[in-house]
Amino acid sequence: MLRPNMNYRELKDSYLFYNIAKKTREYTDAHPGIHIYRMGIGDVSLPLASSVIDALHRGVDDQAKKDSFRGYMPECGADFLKETIKGHYGRRGVDILNDEIFISSGASDELGNILDLFDRSSSALVIEPAYPAYVDASIMAGRRIIHLPAGDWNGFLPLPSKDTEGDLIYICSPNNPTGAVYSRDMLKKWVDFANSRGSVILFDAAYEAFIEDEDVPHSIFEIEGAETCAIEICSLSKTAGFTGTRLGYTVIPRSLIREGMCFNDMWVRNRTTKTNGVSYIIQRGGAAVFTEEGIKEIGEAIKYYKENARILMRALDDARVWYCGGKNAPYIWLRCPGDMGSWEFFNLLLHRIQVVGTPGVGFGAAGEGYFRLSSFGSREDTKEAAERMRELLVSL
Repeated sequence: MLRPNMNYRELKDSYLFYNIAKKTREYTDAHPGIHIYRMGIGDVSLPLASSVIDALHRGVDDQAKKDSFRGYMPECGADFLKETIKGHYGRRGVDILNDEIFISSGASDELGNILDLFDRSSSALVIEPAYPAYVDASIMAGRRIIHLPAGDWNGFLPLPSKDTEGDLIYICSPNNPTGAVYSRDMLKKWVDFANSRGSVILFDAAYEAFIEDEDVPHSIFEIEGAETCAIEICSLSKTAGFTGTRLGYTVIPRSLIREGMCFNDMWVRNRTTKTNGVSYIIQRGGAAVFTEEGIKEIGEAIKYYKENARILMRALDDARVWYCGGKNAPYIWLRCPGDMGSWEFFNLLLHRIQVVGTPGVGFGAAGEGYFRLSSFGSREDTKEAAERMRELLVSL
């Protein structure tokens, strides 16, 4: 008899955003016409850059002509896009090869798919609070998960110790949800640890475009030794507003080898078996992201979101609330006042000032008592929400 994947029984219900939507809907139903200030949004609010739109249109026009029509694309990505990504890394002193770059439909897809490369007996180390997909994808694959809790005592940036274990190591920097970032010296400790025990770091660099501090690496491959122990998964969702357009890329060095097997070669085999590549039109739009004009336009959008973050941080500073993130990331992670639980604080903000954020406990047990704010909303709503929060928090 056919048996389903019994690992799905181990998954927790995806209740976080469902419950947020449900509680918000119940409140608005009871208060018709009231405006909700959504500071929990993980989606962008600004449109795609004009250079990207122009490139997408040109891609569509190419598909209308026989001599420029493109059907199936290379499963691992078009060379014209790989070249622009290679140049992006090169500007930061990282030398990678075209065949070490794999174009994907986004980081979320890749974070789950990449697990195909590793035996199911391998364990996964997840630093929590964490993006929930790390845990869920590992559970679906039947892996043993090791939870490494982080907290304000270590700035939500734990380091390996002699007791640390894990074959696969998830690291997200800048982090979602905490906004915390690893310095070069801190990442070097993780790289040295992974190399010493033969582990592989799955480095989620989805928010690297928000980094402004010089000592914060944009790529794990800025760290000596990472080419033998790391895979980097990147996204254009937050970098360039591709949340609805869907495009990302993964870097797997050819020198990443275990037991005589090259993970780069394995991923080529995986992609050529399981995908037909990303569409020509979308890849044309993606290539425009890394042009001189695209970089300038996208930089303006990121400045917009970072100013939103500064507006929120000023309100928290006035209220003397502890937080991290915001400077090098689009998320602000704050401690709930008065020892409130995450959902208790959510209800307070919704009912008293009509502000919606994300309860920290939804990112793992280590997130209880904390709360995530996002800077991806509109400027008008961000200013009003910040002022309402400042007045409320000062009064508590």
